Amino acid sequence: MRQLGGLALALAALVPMEARAGEGDPSAGIAAVVERVYRPLLKEYDVPGLAVAVTRDGRSGVFTFGLAAKEGQRPVTPDTLFEIGSISKTFTATLVSYAQVIGRLSLDDAPSRFLPSLRGSALDRVTLRDLGTYSAGGLPLQVPEGVTDTAAMTAYLRRWQPSAPPGTQRLYSNPSLGLFGSAAAAAMGADFRTLMERRIFPGLGLRHSFLRVPETEAERYAWGYGKDDRPIRVSPGVLDGEAYGVKSSAADMIRFVEAQLDPGRLDPAMRRAVAGTHVGYLRVGPMVQGLGWEQYPYPVPLERLQAGNAAPMTLEPQPADRLDPPEAPDGPRLFNKTGSTNGFGAYVAFVPEKRIGLVMLANRNLPVPARIAAAHAVLEALAADGP
Repeated sequence: MRQLGGLALALAALVPMEARAGEGDPSAGIAAVVERVYRPLLKEYDVPGLAVAVTRDGRSGVFTFGLAAKEGQRPVTPDTLFEIGSISKTFTATLVSYAQVIGRLSLDDAPSRFLPSLRGSALDRVTLRDLGTYSAGGLPLQVPEGVTDTAAMTAYLRRWQPSAPPGTQRLYSNPSLGLFGSAAAAAMGADFRTLMERRIFPGLGLRHSFLRVPETEAERYAWGYGKDDRPIRVSPGVLDGEAYGVKSSAADMIRFVEAQLDPGRLDPAMRRAVAGTHVGYLRVGPMVQGLGWEQYPYPVPLERLQAGNAAPMTLEPQPADRLDPPEAPDGPRLFNKTGSTNGFGAYVAFVPEKRIGLVMLANRNLPVPARIAAAHAVLEALAADGP
């Protein structure tokens, strides 16, 4: 590891980005851009620490800033575990896509095929595809207050009535993605957490990603910091693992991004599962909604990327046009996903055609527009520096 203007650059475990500084060295230029756009965020938003990982053409680097925990002044490292919030949904989508690849389900199935407690409810008229694209007809953003266990969640879902026909309106929803993942786990006859930690994470080459951080990894787990600046971590909740429960490191997350850019190293079923998450199913304002990932034609202006990640896209119902047939990527696309918990903020973006990608993990829920603007600047530099 070396220091570059106070910026720690650690090489990732795969084929590393060259770390030699010097005239014309592209990695030095990228490091300078990361330093310029990310370091000010620590002061502006009082972020204790963050990790930024980048990849270009199969070479990757992890840049670390600040502290994983204020108590003890524990520094961020490439292996520090952060809560990635709703980026967890891209892993849930991968599980569902994998289940479809191996023949355990179809996206046209109703969730009640696998969750018989929902039979006879309005969800009989909803497909797994609708759940995976937040278009079931108005499932809420959060699990309702007072719903603290599976039985209460089932009772709520049996009473739920749609406010729009399936597939016509997108309303971002943790219960929607949670039910999506739960149905897939039931279709595969196993516990969701077990499937993620024993099949999906290892199948993607991830060694330090968890739903429940084991005691052996506790020292790597960062503390998040909320509005009162007290240390905080996410609390267990109904459908938390499926919707927002993954903890991962910058080193692991950039491997995940590289699996999106070049899935050839994966086994055939996982390769097809990853490809399945890149298919677009709904056109919603400035973006196309797939399973987990949201996508844009590339190059994408910063203003359009900001609009696609703005608060109305998360908090308000949006008219949606179903793509029939579904839209496989045609031409360059940027894929992205934000994620937050009360004490953490994260962002992932990548462009397969350019073989570039970026991960940002922070232990403060800093504003999404700031995350998008910083990432856009680094991705522009990566694209300009490429072949």
